[in-house]
Amino acid sequence: MSRDQIHTERAPAAIGPYSQAMRCGNIVFLSGQIPLDPASGDIVDGDFATQVRRAFDNLKAVCAASGGDLNKIARLGLYLTDLANFAEVNAVMAEYFSAPYPARSTIEVTGLPKGAQFEVDAILVID
Repeated sequence: MSRDQIHTERAPAAIGPYSQAMRCGNIVFLSGQIPLDPASGDIVDGDFATQVRRAFDNLKAVCAASGGDLNKIARLGLYLTDLANFAEVNAVMAEYFSAPYPARSTIEVTGLPKGAQFEVDAILVID
């Protein structure tokens, strides 16, 4: 099975030796997205919800470049530096996803790249 790299200018460039996503057959593995502005490469200004929205917007852009969309995501991984923000993540996620929701894990971490408070990764299935 071939592995095809996915890249879009509509999401931040990788900040290390990895791809934004890799397509293997009809499955796309999306790397973690933090709330970076794609143009500047800097964390967006604003509150926690603003950061979560930017990360989901970045994920959405990579999904589109892969030939899919958020509704085709089978699994999400959410990483928060403070689980006290769990309810706020759920509220923002409800703006981007509708039932049936993807499978998901939510994990508190001690730190994320560039001091982000939130990161999301995903597995997408293309029909």
